[in-house]
Amino acid sequence: MSTSAHSSTSDARTAGTVIGRLVEANERYAADFEDPRMDARPVLQVAVVACMDARLDLHAALGLEPGDCHTIRNAGGVVTDDVIRSLTISQRALGTRSVMLVHHTGCGLETLTEKFRQEPENEVGQRPTWAVESFRDVDQDVRQSTQRVRTSPFPLHTDDVRGFVFDVHTGLLREIDAAS
Repeated sequence: MSTSAHSSTSDARTAGTVIGRLVEANERYAADFEDPRMDARPVLQVAVVACMDARLDLHAALGLEPGDCHTIRNAGGVVTDDVIRSLTISQRALGTRSVMLVHHTGCGLETLTEKFRQEPENEVGQRPTWAVESFRDVDQDVRQSTQRVRTSPFPLHTDDVRGFVFDVHTGLLREIDAAS
């Protein structure tokens, strides 16, 4: 396994499970943890909306430290109602002013369609209330997400919203012109 969460089985309930290893890693982390006495307000006054893809180490890729930003992640990094909710709280309650959107190459949402919702509906007998938000053109989806933030009436600051595509092979960001 390529993670730093190694198993040492301290609790029979979680022994050998991935979550058990993560809990054990947290115990080791907490043993040396010192309260940084940080405020919940991000130092850089920025919220980053990104895909949940495990290949994206946003803090490393953007040179961020704990406390620098709010990070909002979901499948595809698309701007949904819940992302608007989080951005609104981030800005109105916690002082952020800028929004950075980060999609990436090779996103799994490029391979799905809205038909994906049929599988869970068939299994559980209830139609999901959420949209898949799949896309075929990552640049166009960044433009759409940028427009969703800029036109929402809820966040206070929509003048500094920029969108990017992260290349999972090179680690570089490519800015997407929202007007194109």
